[in-house]
Amino acid sequence: MKKYLKIILAALVALMFVGTFVFLYMKSKPQPVVYDEFTVKTADISKTTVVTGTIEPRDEVEVKPQISGIITEIYKEAGDKVEAGEVIAKVKVIPDMGQLSSAESRVRLADINLKQAEVNLDREKQLYEKQLVSAEEYDNVRQAYDQAREEKLAAVDALEVVRDGVSSSNASASSTLIRSTISGLILDVPVKVGNSVILSNTFNDGTTIATVADMGDLIFKGNIDETEVGRLVTGMAMKITIGALENLKFDASLEYISPKATDNNGANQFEIKAAVSVPQGCDIRSGYSANAEIELESAKGVLAVPESAIEFSSEDTYVYVVKGTGEEKTYERRKVVTGLSDGINIEIKSGLKKGEKVRGPQKVKGE
Repeated sequence: MKKYLKIILAALVALMFVGTFVFLYMKSKPQPVVYDEFTVKTADISKTTVVTGTIEPRDEVEVKPQISGIITEIYKEAGDKVEAGEVIAKVKVIPDMGQLSSAESRVRLADINLKQAEVNLDREKQLYEKQLVSAEEYDNVRQAYDQAREEKLAAVDALEVVRDGVSSSNASASSTLIRSTISGLILDVPVKVGNSVILSNTFNDGTTIATVADMGDLIFKGNIDETEVGRLVTGMAMKITIGALENLKFDASLEYISPKATDNNGANQFEIKAAVSVPQGCDIRSGYSANAEIELESAKGVLAVPESAIEFSSEDTYVYVVKGTGEEKTYERRKVVTGLSDGINIEIKSGLKKGEKVRGPQKVKGE
């Protein structure tokens, strides 16, 4: 029994030895090299670039007060639509004490002059009725009275404007009512009731009551690298993609290319702007991030092969044309003239015919 066990064990060891030898021999045996093959065909090739930017309204207006004061009422909020001239807020005037004192003094002086002119007119009228003075003298005194009366009215109006921000004679054009200067959508109302506001003057820009924009006239604003800006011309078609809108695409037309570069993290870039065509019913918000795809060059219906099939040697390009089939298959190295490339396919201007096959990269085992 022990003799049979020894024989079986020796047979197993011999079998393992032979199996290992065969395995190592097969592994060391050179494997045939296999390549991808591509057929020459016609295709449309275009070279594009993608510019990152934002969607903004073409006209964005900051509405500022005509007087300084305190906000007492706000009638609109961000997101509301307004028409030109519509009231957004109301301001209570805080009068300048120097201007107020001067206006009050003007009213008092005008009142004194008016009373004196009225006395002079009554006296002159009595003399005129008795034919003791000429009509010309009477007319001069009456004109002086009219002028004094107008001065009193003007002084009162000026006092009301300084004190209240509006006079009784022009209440409809009150400067205490802050009105939108354009029709559009209110993007922001940065003030609250009780905030102090100042009017725009030589020394400051004034307080912004609201920002209003026409959201029906939008533009794409972005920056393009200096290596590509030379291929752009105004009027070029663009495709705008807004990620926040589930990758919807909109048409756009390039209308502005900055003549001056700006330094963006060490790279010279030029600002571009394009008019965006927004379909009816599509809600676009100001400040959306967007990508603009611009076609820089294109070649339609040309012969093309994958760029991976091209061998670049100095300034020349070559392909390996497939000859024969099966074990008789060979590859003929042939010079070709290439054209436009989109990074995947490349145009073949000469050297190949439609339907010919060319060798691609070597296949990796297991593919």
